[in-house]
Amino acid sequence: MAPIPPTATSTRTGSATVALVLATVAFAVNFWAWALLSPLGPVYQELLGLSSFAVSLLVAVPVIVGSLGRMVLGALTDRYGGRLVFGVTSLLGAVPVLFLAFVESYPLLLAGGLLLGMTGATFAIGVPFVNAWFPPERRGLALGVFGMGNIGTGISGFATPWLAREFGRPAPFYAVAVALVVVGLAFLAIGQDAPGAKAPAEPFLTRFAAAARLRVTREMAGMYALTFGGFVAFGVYLPLYLRAVYDLTVPDAAARTAGFVVLATLARPVGGWLADRFGGERVLCWVLLAVFCCAIVVSFAPGMPVATVGFLAMAAALGLGNGAVFAILGRGVPGPMVGSATGVVGAAGGLGGFLPPIVMGLIFQGTGSYAIGLMLLAAVALGAFVYCWFVLRPAASAQS
Repeated sequence: MAPIPPTATSTRTGSATVALVLATVAFAVNFWAWALLSPLGPVYQELLGLSSFAVSLLVAVPVIVGSLGRMVLGALTDRYGGRLVFGVTSLLGAVPVLFLAFVESYPLLLAGGLLLGMTGATFAIGVPFVNAWFPPERRGLALGVFGMGNIGTGISGFATPWLAREFGRPAPFYAVAVALVVVGLAFLAIGQDAPGAKAPAEPFLTRFAAAARLRVTREMAGMYALTFGGFVAFGVYLPLYLRAVYDLTVPDAAARTAGFVVLATLARPVGGWLADRFGGERVLCWVLLAVFCCAIVVSFAPGMPVATVGFLAMAAALGLGNGAVFAILGRGVPGPMVGSATGVVGAAGGLGGFLPPIVMGLIFQGTGSYAIGLMLLAAVALGAFVYCWFVLRPAASAQS
């Protein structure tokens, strides 16, 4: 086989870098859109006189739609390429954002939240789009960098309450709508799919079923339901938790939540890099043990300094786990099936973020405490650790 000319290699590397940056920025903007309602949850609660459960449902609705939508967008990306699907989805996402800028009734907010969910589903576009540009030994780090688009949730935590307070409640919605249009047009104008990418010939349901049957897909779906689900659940519900337990102001609770999101986001590429270096299964083991310990600590509602350390340590662990999951998936799934497998795993992660806010709201409404909900998280993390230590880790060692 003839060697690849250096100019061709450098050109591909440059194009891969552009694709990674474009996808990460677009993902961040879409995630800001996805997380618009959460920082304003306390505002809507006071404005409309909502119960804790009603607010929990409001902030969770975009999560469930974003979860299920990942299966569809992942399959569409396999079929039509990330450039087209990412660009069109970003442009369409501006519609519910603008709709939510004008509504002030609970049913309409729920309807807008349903449509807003499509912006959270864009994760399933970016993973196969980025994965195709990089060789297997660099995919963990590349996908971890792309996953830093989660920072959009942190941006929302900082910027959304501030924009609403300084310029009126519709202001953050206007800003995000403009940003979605810009990144959508940028993707269509300068985005490129990786050379040699071919659309699969099999129908959507065939590809989806084949991806779902892969053991690595099912196992990573379970792990992502916990690691990314935990990230999303705390990202959308932590402002309400901090307000109820520690009596913080809305801006203070939102800022602390943003700190949680930022740390988890920064840890994600580190998790991918560690997975490339030491194996994703080993990284997951220590991540899950850390989540278990942190959930036990914060369940006792300790003083704010201890709670801050506990939540930030959990954020770092969840971020590392997110990066490790997709490093494992990127190497274990055939290229033409990555989009479909990502849709399955991403949907599981989103569902993992949908249920906890609902459960936490119901538990708090019934008991006046969040301790039971956090203990449930600890129990699930411990079970996942046991499976990872005794099943995933030995299997990975046997294959290496």
